[in-house]
Amino acid sequence: MRRTYRAVAVRDGRWWFLQVPGEQGLFTQVRRLDQAEAMLREVIGLMRKVPEDSFDVVVEPDLSSIGELRAVIERAVQERERAAAAQDSASAAIRDAVAQIRASGFTTRDAGALVGVSPQRISQLTTTGPSGESPRRAAEGRPRFSTDAGPR
Repeated sequence: MRRTYRAVAVRDGRWWFLQVPGEQGLFTQVRRLDQAEAMLREVIGLMRKVPEDSFDVVVEPDLSSIGELRAVIERAVQERERAAAAQDSASAAIRDAVAQIRASGFTTRDAGALVGVSPQRISQLTTTGPSGESPRRAAEGRPRFSTDAGPR
């Protein structure tokens, strides 16, 4: 089983300070948050004498370290999650409608015109698995960054 290192990113001035709580010596800094995973992999690999691809890294920004922006960011993330849930609900409704339309003998083009999507999308919808997720969507997994502060 792969080990997962959870790092907390704290903003100070123009830098992000990264630390893996409970792991002595596992800390570094980066200018941009998108550099955090690579830098942590390098530090963990060197300090633990393991290959950089032999473990997982999760970076959790400490939003309390960025002051007033915390509320704005949390709201944006909540709205993005709400939009994703609405999209999932709409997709399920469209999949159900397409299945019923096609089962009633309508063509792929008619089904697309009736629900307002392309015939290509109708074909995709009729070839997805029982969960309704395409293989690509299922493989995307969870987000790389978490908005929770602190380790889990």
